[in-house]
Amino acid sequence: MNQKNVCFGAGALRIEDIVRLSRREAKAHLSPDPLFRERIQAGADFLDKLLLEDGVIYGVTTGYGDSCTVAVPAGLVDELPLHLTRFHGCGLGEHFDKPTVRAILAVRLCSLAQGYSGVSWELLERLTLMLNEDILPLIPEEGSVGASGDLTPLSYIASALVGENRVHFRGQIISSQEAFNRLGFQPYHLRPKEALALMNGTAVMTAVACLNFDKADYFSRLSSRITSLACYALGGNAQHFDEHLFQVKPHAGQQQVAQWIRHDLGEIPAERNSARLQDRYSIRCAPHIVGALKDALPWLRETIENELNSANDNPIIDAEREQVLHGGHFYGGHIAMAMDTLKTQVANLADLHDRQMALLMDQKVNNGLPANLSGADSSRASVNHGFKAVQIGCSAWTAEALKLTMPASVFSRSTECHNQDKVSMGTIAARDCVRVLELTAQVVTATLLASCQGGRLRQKMESAPESLSIDVENMLNDIEKEFAPVNEDRALEGELRFWLEQLTEKRWCLYTY
Repeated sequence: MNQKNVCFGAGALRIEDIVRLSRREAKAHLSPDPLFRERIQAGADFLDKLLLEDGVIYGVTTGYGDSCTVAVPAGLVDELPLHLTRFHGCGLGEHFDKPTVRAILAVRLCSLAQGYSGVSWELLERLTLMLNEDILPLIPEEGSVGASGDLTPLSYIASALVGENRVHFRGQIISSQEAFNRLGFQPYHLRPKEALALMNGTAVMTAVACLNFDKADYFSRLSSRITSLACYALGGNAQHFDEHLFQVKPHAGQQQVAQWIRHDLGEIPAERNSARLQDRYSIRCAPHIVGALKDALPWLRETIENELNSANDNPIIDAEREQVLHGGHFYGGHIAMAMDTLKTQVANLADLHDRQMALLMDQKVNNGLPANLSGADSSRASVNHGFKAVQIGCSAWTAEALKLTMPASVFSRSTECHNQDKVSMGTIAARDCVRVLELTAQVVTATLLASCQGGRLRQKMESAPESLSIDVENMLNDIEKEFAPVNEDRALEGELRFWLEQLTEKRWCLYTY
């Protein structure tokens, strides 16, 4: 395991840093630069100074949200953060999985490390401890409207810090107080504003967005490989991916996808293509479909990483100028836009591969392949149905993915006595994208296995089969070690689940491009 540090406070983090931390492929580390520590402490010291001067500070000496006009007596200021963690402990739904919780912890740490939240150095150290020791709060997925940030889900981190939440720790679910005790620590005592700084931000939606981006980038590569296999299996026209053709429509991502497919198909003789001028759109236009996602990724990265490296709570504490700035940086509009966009592009991949799957099954258009890609010999063909039901499954998974592409960001609901009267729904958009990615992965897995079967069937049909690239041949050989040809009908659920894990969790195909 690569334990290279991800350093907080030394510069901007990238999506890949969050992904590595989520997979426990790296350790979190606070910058040793004394100026960084001084900058963090200056914010906490400035708040202490304001409190001594009886300053009015939102969320420190006042109630929260619409209750900002309610003054909190000096004797209750220390209690206020604890109450914030408690009354927001009302999330429902499934709990985020462990990689996502790690990503959430890392993203919140990154925001607080910008030095504009008025938190102490000790809080950053405790969050770093939780990441590195894998103390993972149980965080419900549902309950955030994405402004004031991810209040309810992030409250479960704050409540874990003070010993009032359950956590995953070393294979058990125990109280966070017990987890800290086992490591020789007491639960953390929240300073004024620290609960607000932890909770009043976009860490949940941004963490989920980082993981979604990473998976979508991977799928753009995998979809290109599957298209290559489907094209080969269908006896398709490799000239559709010609380099000179794509020079006249120079979208960089689209050109990259076409180049990947050209690489996979190797040297297909021109005479093979002479009788087949134009393939169906799901083959011919695949670079344009996958390429739209590939071309969206750079600006999606910029948007997500800007949010990742921002101070996004309220109020902002500017210790250098001794200002408390009240604003709305907790608003998740940019992440909402990014995730609504990404889920649409990913769902298009599901739709693409569902159509490719349909072509492979249909004897009217599959250029001589057996019906439903059955590998049965002629005497057994009548009772065997190959991938017929798998293709039906692909259509079901695709329909569900497409249904989820309705933009969540347009469903703002006024809440909290109309203080939060226009909200982002960024966390819902990010969670929708997670589900679209899951469904698309199922379609991708099924189409990959079907395309592999189709490719081998095509090779058997040809007296002198064209050679695919060495990368594709190696992949076919690797798949065949675990996935026998479907010559006689068998239940494929177990194999589909196995390959789904290989492709999505273990990134089995990452060596492809």
